[in-house]
Amino acid sequence: MKQLINFTLNGEKRSVEVEPNELLLDVIRNRLGVKGPKYGCGRGDCGTCTILLNGKSVRSCLMLAIEADGQKIETVEGLGEKKLSPLQESCIEHSAFQCGFCAPGILMTATELLRKNPNPSRHQVQEAISGNLCRCTGYEPIINAILAAARKIRQ
Repeated sequence: MKQLINFTLNGEKRSVEVEPNELLLDVIRNRLGVKGPKYGCGRGDCGTCTILLNGKSVRSCLMLAIEADGQKIETVEGLGEKKLSPLQESCIEHSAFQCGFCAPGILMTATELLRKNPNPSRHQVQEAISGNLCRCTGYEPIINAILAAARKIRQ
């Protein structure tokens, strides 16, 4: 039996009818057309489906859509609608990503970190993104970009 849920997605109020077993990732991507969160492993291991739910990073492939009722959801599309965020700018400047498949999840995870701690250590950045898999970069340019973004934010 479908249920109507209401939530805010990237600053816009949304309403959608969902099945009780529908995953939030599927609703966001397939029903609402927001393609930033990716389907990777379907088990929450890779982090490519990461979104911010009320400011906290969560794996949307593990969350039922019905749980999003009344919540605030941010995807990578909401980070730089009018202007790139300092984190996005820094990732471009540091050539942080190659294929880009992991980028939305890492950007969301790093956004949560930088909002909580605008002066993270290298180790704190490594810990924060440890649940996001990247097969292309070896993580060094990503970590450097996040640290550079933190410096920009503090200025």
